[in-house]
Amino acid sequence: MFLASALFPALLLAGTTPAAMPEGAELAASVQSADSELFALFFTGCDPEKLRTMVTDTLEFYHDKGGLVATSGAQFVAEYATNCEAKKAPDAWRSRRALVVESLHVDPVPGFGAMEAGEHLFYERKGDGPEKLVGKAAFAMVWQWADGRWKLHRVLSYAHKPVP
Repeated sequence: MFLASALFPALLLAGTTPAAMPEGAELAASVQSADSELFALFFTGCDPEKLRTMVTDTLEFYHDKGGLVATSGAQFVAEYATNCEAKKAPDAWRSRRALVVESLHVDPVPGFGAMEAGEHLFYERKGDGPEKLVGKAAFAMVWQWADGRWKLHRVLSYAHKPVP
């Protein structure tokens, strides 16, 4: 009896199909939501296990100042984990990213996911000091729709400029 009751929930889950990829206006809204969740976690959170669920194994990240930043999800998460520890110091520099919502553009990638492009602003503060707008940049990202959720697959971060 125990075996049957333990297997029943697993059988139910095995028979479910993942949610269909959002379309139309819902596509843009869901990608924007994934974008916000990812960047909030990356800049102001510290949860490597959660970040791992938000990126593909084959993530690639290209940056006009830092070069080829990551060639795998594991590498990206490992560097994030190291930076998380450094941010715990009381006088550490802390950053925040803000999406320029009116610049956001999302297009579907049939059979795979979506492309997102736009601009974002960066803010910094030392310790608990005042926050200051320090830069802006453009970005393009490819998201993979997998198991009913978005996972970051490719990143281009470019046109970084200081803000006076």
